[in-house]
Amino acid sequence: MSLFPQSELHFQLYECLDTESLLSRARFSEHNLDTFNAVLDTAEKIATDVFLPHNAKADHAEPQFDGHKVSMLEDVKVAYDAFCDAGFVAARFNFEDGGMQLPETIMTGCSGFFMAANPSTTAYPFLTTAAANVIKHFASETLQAQFLPKMLTGQFSGTMALTEPHAGSGLADITTTAYPTEQGHYLIKGSKLYISGGEHELSENIIHLVLAKIPGGPAGVKGISLFVVPKFRLNNDGQPEQRNDVTLAGLIHKLGYRGTTSTALTFGENGDCHGYLVGEPHKGLQYMFMMMNEARVGVGFGAAMIGYRGFQYSLDYAKDRIQGGKPIVEHGDVKRMLLLQKAYTEGAMNLCFYGARLVDDMHTHDDESTRQSSAQLLDLLTPIIKAWPSEYGPKSNDLAIQVLGGAGYTREYPVEQLWRDNRLNPIHEGTNGIQALDLIGRKLWQNNQAALGELQHRFQLDLAKAKGHVSVQCAGVIMPFLSQLPQVIGVIGEDLHNEQQANTLTNAMSFMEIFSSIIISWMWLRQVTVAEKALVEHAELTLEQQAFYQGKCQTGLFYIQTQLPLVQPHIDLLIRHDDSCSSMQTSWF
Repeated sequence: MSLFPQSELHFQLYECLDTESLLSRARFSEHNLDTFNAVLDTAEKIATDVFLPHNAKADHAEPQFDGHKVSMLEDVKVAYDAFCDAGFVAARFNFEDGGMQLPETIMTGCSGFFMAANPSTTAYPFLTTAAANVIKHFASETLQAQFLPKMLTGQFSGTMALTEPHAGSGLADITTTAYPTEQGHYLIKGSKLYISGGEHELSENIIHLVLAKIPGGPAGVKGISLFVVPKFRLNNDGQPEQRNDVTLAGLIHKLGYRGTTSTALTFGENGDCHGYLVGEPHKGLQYMFMMMNEARVGVGFGAAMIGYRGFQYSLDYAKDRIQGGKPIVEHGDVKRMLLLQKAYTEGAMNLCFYGARLVDDMHTHDDESTRQSSAQLLDLLTPIIKAWPSEYGPKSNDLAIQVLGGAGYTREYPVEQLWRDNRLNPIHEGTNGIQALDLIGRKLWQNNQAALGELQHRFQLDLAKAKGHVSVQCAGVIMPFLSQLPQVIGVIGEDLHNEQQANTLTNAMSFMEIFSSIIISWMWLRQVTVAEKALVEHAELTLEQQAFYQGKCQTGLFYIQTQLPLVQPHIDLLIRHDDSCSSMQTSWF
């Protein structure tokens, strides 16, 4: 079973997004289609040969801490090195930084292989890339020179340290403190919890990006600064030498992603934890949001790919498992469960690829207004890209377990681990509830709702392209829900400024469900339109190719006709100001 079938990857990259057209842009002009495909082939080979074989082993044999050192399977180190040696950590970066200047769209395709193969091991280099990107954009030239080159080769790895034991997602409540010194560095004092990749022996050094408050700064989130805090301080030659005062308090044992260390870290236990300010004081959250937003998109795509692998496995199982004289794939309820998986995962995947293309457009498009509108639209869609795949990826994995029946919840088959791994994603990088609050409290209203206007514009363009029999059907179902959206948004906008505010915030997930389902329907409409066009225009298609495109059409129609209408109760709930949840009293529980 392929981790990411070529037919699906090609469809997403080249047919839906016309990724080949990026070659005309200056940043990618030294590449060609062969380059893109060679990078994708390399990712597939490394993911299949080096990452996949130890996925289950790392789940069974979690990292261990003996009080001095963290140990884990040697296979993890081999995979980490293979990823770094192939240049994937630096692949998005400039040539002068040692990177390959590859498009985000292509790199998303590459990450799909690794996430499907082994999300736990993949976390280490992915976190490193994200941390390096923050340092590249916001740190001083001195800090960049010290840390960036070795992070991009994987010699140094990276983390982000936000969460604290008492604060959770409430960053305004963090108490980690950074005290300035006359030597120019800061002394960091505090504790961080649930820090993925916070301790290991995979790299020569671990570069923590730590949120902390400088005494005398503004209250709340406006007083948060960002610091580079290395596991080892560097000597004059730039080599890791003296151990910094960063202590592993313990490892946290998780439901899934068991191969990724989750750590409780103490900074400055002995009063000697050196940290180096990134950018300006009190702007740390602004800088960190770059990494967090990247991570949120990454979480969404990871959830889609873990869900997709479960779908593929359960499909193969259903084709081979005979009951009642026929494969169970022919049974109506099994077909329903497989179709839901396909609708969820391929819809989520398409959304994430669309987000990646927005990243490419906001950085490399020739037209300034397009760059700006792409950035605004990506900002609006980021909560959806994170939340919807991470909500429905586990639901897809749940269905995969059900397809296998009793075999599905045994460790002899991979789908139970896929579900466990994926169940973490609705919580990773801000819970889905937080994404919903971000959406209705902030994202909808930014820049006088410019992003909503851009969304409406692009949606209408794609509706106009719906010319085939199936795409017209899909468009017909979508339109009534799309037409209700302005009314719902209007109600939310008013309620956020009146006595209904608390109630509306309580019902934020209802709007998230409405908005997300409309967005996913849009993604499916786009896929159906492309598939229908291919069926009409390419008479030379093989039977297998025809089946692929027909499957896209049928799945899109299924999702839009059966799943999109499920949001109507949520629409009604918001319009009538339903308070059945917010009026519940704590004592009544």
